[in-house]
Amino acid sequence: MSENVEQTVIIGSGPAGWTAAIYAARANLKPLVLAGDGLNRDRFPGGQLMYTSEIENYPGFVHGISGQKLMGIFQSQAERFGTRVETAVAAKIDLSQRPFVIHAADELNSREFMVKAHSIIISTGASANYLGLESEKRYENLGVSACAVCDGALPRFRDQPVVVVGGGDTAVEEAMYLTKFASRVYLVHRRDALRASKIMAARAFESPHIELVWNTIVEEVLGNESDGVTGVRVKNVKTAATAEIACRGMFAGIGHTPNTAFLRGQVPMDEKGYITLADPCRSTTDVPGVFAAGDCADPVYRQAITAAGMGCKAAIDAERWLAAEGIH
Repeated sequence: MSENVEQTVIIGSGPAGWTAAIYAARANLKPLVLAGDGLNRDRFPGGQLMYTSEIENYPGFVHGISGQKLMGIFQSQAERFGTRVETAVAAKIDLSQRPFVIHAADELNSREFMVKAHSIIISTGASANYLGLESEKRYENLGVSACAVCDGALPRFRDQPVVVVGGGDTAVEEAMYLTKFASRVYLVHRRDALRASKIMAARAFESPHIELVWNTIVEEVLGNESDGVTGVRVKNVKTAATAEIACRGMFAGIGHTPNTAFLRGQVPMDEKGYITLADPCRSTTDVPGVFAAGDCADPVYRQAITAAGMGCKAAIDAERWLAAEGIH
């Protein structure tokens, strides 16, 4: 193997990326991780968990752990086994030639470089879609969330009213899950009918704990520094009337966007941009030597633990593929 060609390059540094790095490093693949550049939340080293202050459902941490600390532990473990890390993103990638070519950019330090790789593990994650309100950003992790499974069981939401924004399957799933903990779930939708599938819509209508708020948008998230979210101000799109809904949290249930734009035309994706796996039980794509792990290839679960599991599979798949190709 030429010295300037990496055996494995891992693009992304969330739970999937770091787990892939741990397994790849222990397999002596000497992985290089393009961890992100820190200029925006979609490309921040450590992924979306870096914006999560409380994680209580990751095994091994009885009293919970912050996302930043958890990702720091993952990175330290990966580096312990020889993983190399570049604080850069994959700006452009060429999978039409062997070895693969990755054009990386470290915009923070105005630096660009090229990497060649025999195999690539894509673990760039998916970003939650938010409403884009300034107040929404202000109260993120103080009552504003985009993941009910991640945060719904936190003490701040237990036996308290919460708001879910959206009208599709994601919003209804979030609302249904929150009924396990919240005293009341207000499902705020800008239209007069849900876009969710019939079976999901029926569940929302039948739940005594969900109140549908039709033809309405959230204009502002209300709160203060000590209490976090205390309510939302909403506006009826037909009458222009405004009102306030007292609540302890607002969940954005308007979907996710996979961070795969730089891969368009390179690997198969679905209509939303999620990477399509050639075998749903593995991490292989239709491009030999290219593997995908984590939320960029998972439109269903989007959990740290499932992403980590997929990262494990990707590293093992990459190792076996390299061995079969005679690349050492």
